This record gives sequence, C-alpha cells and structure tokens, in this order.
Amino acid sequence: MESYKTAKGYGEDEFIEKKSRFIGQCRPVKNLDEALSFIAEMREVHPHGTNAYAYVLRDDNTMRYSDAGEPSGTAGVPILEVIKKEGLTNVCVVVTRYYGGIQLGAGGLVRAYGKGAKIAVDAAKPAMNVYCSQFLIRCDYTTYGKLEYVINAEGHILKETAFENDVCMTVAVENGREEGFLKTVTDTSGGSATVSELPGEYIAKEL
Repeated sequence: MESYKTAKGYGEDEFIEKKSRFIGQCRPVKNLDEALSFIAEMREVHPHGTNAYAYVLRDDNTMRYSDAGEPSGTAGVPILEVIKKEGLTNVCVVVTRYYGGIQLGAGGLVRAYGKGAKIAVDAAKPAMNVYCSQFLIRCDYTTYGKLEYVINAEGHILKETAFENDVCMTVAVENGREEGFLKTVTDTSGGSATVSELPGEYIAKEL
C-alpha cells in the first residue's frame, strides 16, 4: 500500500483577470465516479460560468481534462499541468470563469486557468495519503494516560477514544511501524492492554 500525494480536503479561491472572474475549486476523489460527481456539482453551482476541469486518478493512472468550450488547450490542459507539477493524484480541479467582456487571448487564458488551478490546490492543502493499519486498544483508566502519551509522542494517530468501563482507543499506525507500536503498547501497559486489529485505511497527513 503505497503512500501518495493528494489534497487534504475541499479548497476554493478566486481572482479577477481583466474583469473575468476565475474561481478555482479542488477536491480529493477516490475514483472516477467521485470525480464526475464533483464536476457535475460545480456545474450546478455555476450554471452560467465556463467550467473547465482536469482530474488525475491512481486507477490505471487516469488523466482527463476539458476546455469546456474555451479555445483548445487553453483551459483544461493548464489545469492538468498544475496537478501534475504538484505531484497530486486522486484529485479533481474545476476552474470556473465568468466572462467579463474583455478577451484574454490564448496566452492569457492559459495563465489564468493555470493560476485558478494553483490557488485551488493551495486552498485544498496538499497532503500525503498514508496507508495505516488500525488497532482498537482496550485498557484501564490508570494505563490510559501513559498509553495516550506514548501514542502521541511516537507520531501515531489517536482517532477516537471511548470512555466506558474501560477506555477504548482507536489508533492508526503507518504501514511498516506496526511491530514497534504493538511492542510499545505491551511494554507501556505491562501487558494489561488488549489489542484488536481493525481494517486499515488511507489517512491524509498535511504537508
């Protein structure tokens, strides 16, 4: 399970260029359906704008773009180039333009759509999606404080804590660090904590 660079969450920003309003919108997506759904959503939000887009997916290294009626190569391509330059995948960027009445020319459009993509990506905050194993740790209240400290100190992710008769902690551990983590839990708790493995998942870590 390899880590990959993507967007942490939804990001949006905008600017004016020669009276045209450009709105950059970026969202992490898991697959083609999510990318197409995001594009459709942005078209609904901006039905009177020009919605050029590009997306890159890990599945089969898929890359697609659309100029959305702008001159060929002046909108979708510069958006795609920003995504590629930033090294992002599983991400979709839509740049919406509201025409202001002044022609930008091909070069101006390329720069504007590229800028729209860049500010959208920056607003979405690039992150590394890191595959993590997940564990459910059950311990008594006395041990909880010590375990919480070492979990955070070692850089693991304490996702959730439930306080019941015992304390139950859900912890995400980066792939390859599981053995050391389990030893830490055993040593810190003196073997009193119980550990159950949960399904792993990708977790975004902001860069």
